[in-house]
Amino acid sequence: MASEAASAGPRAPWTRDRVLRAAIDLADESGIESLSMRRLSHHLGGGAMSLYNHVANKEDLLDGMIDIVFGEIELPSARSWKRAMRLRALSIRTVLARHRWAIGLMETRTTPGPANLRHHNAVLGTLRQAGFPVPLAAHAYSAMDSYIYGFAMQERSLPFNTPEETAALGAAIMASFPVDAYPHLAELMVEHALQPGYDYGAEYEFGLDLILDGLEQALTR
Repeated sequence: MASEAASAGPRAPWTRDRVLRAAIDLADESGIESLSMRRLSHHLGGGAMSLYNHVANKEDLLDGMIDIVFGEIELPSARSWKRAMRLRALSIRTVLARHRWAIGLMETRTTPGPANLRHHNAVLGTLRQAGFPVPLAAHAYSAMDSYIYGFAMQERSLPFNTPEETAALGAAIMASFPVDAYPHLAELMVEHALQPGYDYGAEYEFGLDLILDGLEQALTR
């Protein structure tokens, strides 16, 4: 267990970065709901009051954790704005797969840290340099992030994780109703979701490209 590992060997000095990364480890392991100042201090091998030398309160802790998560996302750097936004969206998905607890917290911080601000500034800068007027850049950012975070939240809530689990659930659902009563649903299951190797996550890039193509058309207009 992580708490056992934290108590083994000599204790490293506490720093804000160490506290934040320990909190991320706990959230990755057990979810954000289980993270408390008391549990975090126990994980680090000290008293709860010692935490307040490094974080002001729980909100400050969350601010710092989310800033580290933003720091793991690749900043837009490609010459083409579409490629830059696509790579950014793929990077966010990869990072959120590591830190699933962060999905609902990424845009909630009222005191964002430097990595958070740097990320948003880089995205807007890429769009503005590509010729997006300020209002269209705002629309583009909203459309992309609504899709990115929305897909992540939906994917997290699904009752299956692997193609095998998807197929088993699909077959069980189909067995529970007459096929001729819901023909379009049955058609989708048989011809798409129950096909070998079907992965719901593959839908992500299809939807992402639709959004990027639409933004390109909006820009040319």
